[in-house]
Amino acid sequence: MTTLPADLIARLQEVLGPKGWSMADDVLARHNAEARHKFSGAASLILFPASTDEVARCAALCHQAGVALVPQGGNTGRCGGAVAGENAILINLARMNAVIIDDLDFSATVEAGCLLQNLQDAAVRHDLLFPLALGAQGSCQIGGNLATNAGGLNVIRYGTMRDLVLGLEVVLADGTIWNGLSKLRKDNTGYDLRHLFVGAEGTLGIITRATLKLFPRPRHIATAWCAVNDPQAALDLLARARRDSGDTIAAFELISRFAHDLCIAHLPGCTAPLAQTSDWYVMIELSSSRPVDDLTALLETLLNDAMTDGTVQDAVLAQSETQRAHLWAIREGIPVAQTLEGGSIKHDVSVPVSAIPALIERGIAAAHMLIPGIRPCPFGHVGDGNIHFNFSQPPGMTKPDFLARWDDLNRAIHDIVVDLGGSISAEHGIGLLKVDELAHYADPAKLKLLHAIKAAIDPENRMNPGKIIRNP
Repeated sequence: MTTLPADLIARLQEVLGPKGWSMADDVLARHNAEARHKFSGAASLILFPASTDEVARCAALCHQAGVALVPQGGNTGRCGGAVAGENAILINLARMNAVIIDDLDFSATVEAGCLLQNLQDAAVRHDLLFPLALGAQGSCQIGGNLATNAGGLNVIRYGTMRDLVLGLEVVLADGTIWNGLSKLRKDNTGYDLRHLFVGAEGTLGIITRATLKLFPRPRHIATAWCAVNDPQAALDLLARARRDSGDTIAAFELISRFAHDLCIAHLPGCTAPLAQTSDWYVMIELSSSRPVDDLTALLETLLNDAMTDGTVQDAVLAQSETQRAHLWAIREGIPVAQTLEGGSIKHDVSVPVSAIPALIERGIAAAHMLIPGIRPCPFGHVGDGNIHFNFSQPPGMTKPDFLARWDDLNRAIHDIVVDLGGSISAEHGIGLLKVDELAHYADPAKLKLLHAIKAAIDPENRMNPGKIIRNP
């Protein structure tokens, strides 16, 4: 059963044709599901437009009927940003997946439904690199990456999605198409509108196409797994590596012993890279597009020096692509391994890089005071200050009882993050999950501006209502 107006459904079906919509239970079940199972959608209709014109016509019809649209990419989000209520319509751009590579401009013009992996592969065929790399890259869509300002593994070198976008094409709530699809690297003609839509989670409009930066494809990659005593030693290694490598660091990841052990215990084929265990590990990767670089020798020298002065306790360098893939499988497998271990409460936070040791020390202490026996599982992109500060349920505590403490633990960790000058959302967005947290922590002037921007661009609140900020 649907509460949507029958005439609106009929007109949308006419615009899109038989392949452009679905009300089938199995299709809706997939798209109403949410990755963490914390929220549940109730949409009775999903649209699959094949062009920007179709998106615009659907938006106009929904606007006229007073019905909200909820844009959804690959539905891999972590904060409930693509969950639709029963009076809203889902719109998914999976049929819009074209990619055009411009070798001279080092850019790609991409439709929003393109899978991240497909864009990466298209760039490689032109001997180029699109550097955004995520665990969900085989299923997430470029539109969703833009809407959440995705970060991933290579932010230290290339920045977030915001840093990779040159231009956008966006459909507004009333069906107006803003054509900002530019390849320009410099353009100072007024407000930079693209940055309003990147990270807006579909609350201001539907991104339909984007022009994105490409880079020379790396010809040399060196990867190492290191044991360090504590997070401060990891930061010391990061500073040394940035100086001594000519800032060729592509990724620099911190992994706690608990996170490491979960992967070894739960993921088939995962084995410990080092014979001796450590409380903390660092995964470091260097890359260069220069044909004569010997990054393996450079990284080996760097690590030998770090071991001599005690910054690093032990290390192993990947000697093949297979060994490199094995190391990455451990790092990227942590979220899955933690799920297999039981209930987990997760925080996607960032602080200044120098404050990471304080965040971890204070956060673990606060969590133990709040929930005795809790098992901390911090890991993440220490090179850019983004720690996934996760916690697993204590032995003997049921999953429902543990997850019932989600808000309490969030508040404890977020208080510390904000006190250290950090952010309660580093790369996953706000969605539904953190609306109240944003309202609690954000500067009043910022909240006023967020509401003003929403009211100016989507005054009738038709685009993904209730996400990021509370409904007016």
